[in-house]
Amino acid sequence: MINGIINVYKEKGFTSHDVVAKLRGILRQKKIGHTGTLDPDAEGVLPVCLGNATKLCDMLADRSKTYETILQLGIETDTQDSSGQICNERPVTCTDEEIKAVIMDFVGEYQQIPPMYSAKKINGKKLYELAREGKVVERKPCQVHIYDIVILDIDMKQHRVRMRVHCSKGTYIRTLCHDIGQRLGCGACMAYLLRTQVSQFVLENSLTLDQIQQLTQEDLLLPQVFPSDQAFSGYCSITVKPEADALIYNGNPIRKTHVASCTEGNKELYRIYDSKGKFIGVYTWLEEKKQYKPYKMFLSQL
Repeated sequence: MINGIINVYKEKGFTSHDVVAKLRGILRQKKIGHTGTLDPDAEGVLPVCLGNATKLCDMLADRSKTYETILQLGIETDTQDSSGQICNERPVTCTDEEIKAVIMDFVGEYQQIPPMYSAKKINGKKLYELAREGKVVERKPCQVHIYDIVILDIDMKQHRVRMRVHCSKGTYIRTLCHDIGQRLGCGACMAYLLRTQVSQFVLENSLTLDQIQQLTQEDLLLPQVFPSDQAFSGYCSITVKPEADALIYNGNPIRKTHVASCTEGNKELYRIYDSKGKFIGVYTWLEEKKQYKPYKMFLSQL
């Protein structure tokens, strides 16, 4: 069984679940999970966790993401993107300067209402299931954070704006496009979406399913699989003394006296390695007990 993370380029037309299903067939292993849904019409980076790295799925889903998107002004749809039914068309009379000002005003925190066509659940039912039944229910706004927006191009002949958005988890880019259109008074929808980055996983080193299949057939895939500990590369790294190996193998807490070395980094979590340098898991520091406690274990068979 392969353990680690593979940076998949999700192509248009596939759901995130489709990607997982196809990878199970290609790699011939069941223990595979994706790190957050990406709309079928969207493309780009989708980190997929393999083997014991599936414990990382929720943690990677919480990381910030970067997208390139095209904002289509003057058109509103029921899905807030160009795949939906047009429900309103309005003339576009705003200037480039007005467009830039409104877009940049969304940088920072704002309350975003999840779209009806989304996988978010209300009373145990996914919103898109309700939407397909013709139902519209009240959704509570969620606070999201837009860290940065870079306007790449404004084409007023096509009434389109191409931009790069760096945002927090839970941000719907098509809803951002919709909200920008509302603020401008002409309406808008999302015409294109490409995810270029999830945490340290970037577009440049992503692989299509066809490429993964080819590499697997040639027995060349393993060098393309990121070890689980790379997901925590910004955190402190602790290597324990030989006498503490048995403790961490069994998922027990350790004390500072068990530490052989510790690197600098973010101290919210600690990467724990045995005395031979094998990655064992991620620990947290409990100040009141003066010990490191297991948070998630990634120990494979020794």
